[in-house]
Amino acid sequence: MSRVIVALDQGTTSSRAFAFDEDGRIVASSQTELPQSYPHPAWVEHDPERLWADQMGVAADVVARVGAENVEAIGITNQRETTLLWDRTTGEAIYPAIVWQDRRTAALCDRLRLDGVDEMIARRTGLVVDSYFSATKLAWLLAHVPGARARAQRGELAFGTVDSFLVWKLTAGARHVTDVSNASRTMMFNIHSRKWDEELLRLFDIPREVLPEVIPSSGFVGETTAFGGSIPICGIAGDQQAALFGQRCISKGMAKSTYGTGCFLLMNVGEKAQGSNNQLLSTVAWQLGVEKPEYALEGSVFVAGAAVQWLRDEMGLLTSAQESEAIANSVSSTEGVYLVPAFTGLGAPYWNPHARGMLVGLTRGSGRAHVVRATLESIAYQCRDVLEAMTGDCETPLKEVRVDGGAASNDFLMQFQADILGTTVVRPKITETTALGAAYLAGLGCGFWTSQQLEGQWEVDRRFEPQMSTSERETLYDGWKMAVNRSL
Repeated sequence: MSRVIVALDQGTTSSRAFAFDEDGRIVASSQTELPQSYPHPAWVEHDPERLWADQMGVAADVVARVGAENVEAIGITNQRETTLLWDRTTGEAIYPAIVWQDRRTAALCDRLRLDGVDEMIARRTGLVVDSYFSATKLAWLLAHVPGARARAQRGELAFGTVDSFLVWKLTAGARHVTDVSNASRTMMFNIHSRKWDEELLRLFDIPREVLPEVIPSSGFVGETTAFGGSIPICGIAGDQQAALFGQRCISKGMAKSTYGTGCFLLMNVGEKAQGSNNQLLSTVAWQLGVEKPEYALEGSVFVAGAAVQWLRDEMGLLTSAQESEAIANSVSSTEGVYLVPAFTGLGAPYWNPHARGMLVGLTRGSGRAHVVRATLESIAYQCRDVLEAMTGDCETPLKEVRVDGGAASNDFLMQFQADILGTTVVRPKITETTALGAAYLAGLGCGFWTSQQLEGQWEVDRRFEPQMSTSERETLYDGWKMAVNRSL
């Protein structure tokens, strides 16, 4: 077995691990589904110990198959914004992980906007005020878990997003860190100074003692003996930034779209953060060692693949997500049916946590296939909403969008995406670009690869060219916007 980089990819609905060889090829992988908990309407939680055990299980499986002695380094990528608070002595979380989709702090965010602090927060963090981000989730934990605030002030508790929690566990509490890409999703981090913002900490009443150290995305983080021997951890990035890096969108103006539980579109904007006039987010993309960080514009669609899961699990219209493509192709159109999957509110560019899901345009002839097709089309419509905002900010039309994630394998969705955008959609041969990006960051951090070696590894699987007429495209999109307005 040749030397490999192992990437841990801890996502919203699954925990996965991959081993990549020197050519960037997957030589081993393992995955397990992560259960979701919905204790109240609009609340979403994970069991932290289940999350850790599942991630360790798939990682151990992959390491065993490639041999621990052949693992050069570990890279970590993670669902972002999900908030954990744990005991520094025992390493055990004091409350379930509050998932990024959770909307329990929507009223607090409403009050912050009424207080007029949203513009100040946007200038410093690049984010809109929304319960999506970690700050209000952490504030809720400190206010509602008995004794949490006092314990945090005494330095007994540690806050982190999922990357921090995994690194803490992997290093047996030796390292309490997060990288700049994850820190930039907390609404407490100044993306210009790249430091925790003292005024924001006061605003959210967050004790400084609870926060992790912020480090670059690529470089030595710490060591783990969890798999036998000592393996260095050399890369960390939030899942969407990792996917941008894995797609090799390393030049200004390049963009990617990742189709997972949600859908996330990022465009590289270079070494200077760019504000948005269209409700997009400005975020740190990554930082390689001591180099200057790269920044990105981002649009977040909260429900993409999760809508297909809803069809399968709650509605019983599918037995598997994979069959959605054939069912969608069994009809020539939705015949006017639109699904607005605002199950947890709407993200960019609407940012309305109170919007709710809606199925519109039903007639007596509407059937299962129309609803399934409308669900897939809703993912593409939401992506167009974001890309229109993105090109409005940058005033540069996109030549192509690189795609990845589970739903990128759905040819119907990718063709409809190209049609409704009027832009070429490019699918690479390796669509596991989130894990690949984490591996690349770790491999660069430990010297396994050089930047030049990575340039030749990205390869095209298929290009989807627009085939729809302009009039049909705009008529369909106008119907979508009317449906969204009803949801709002």
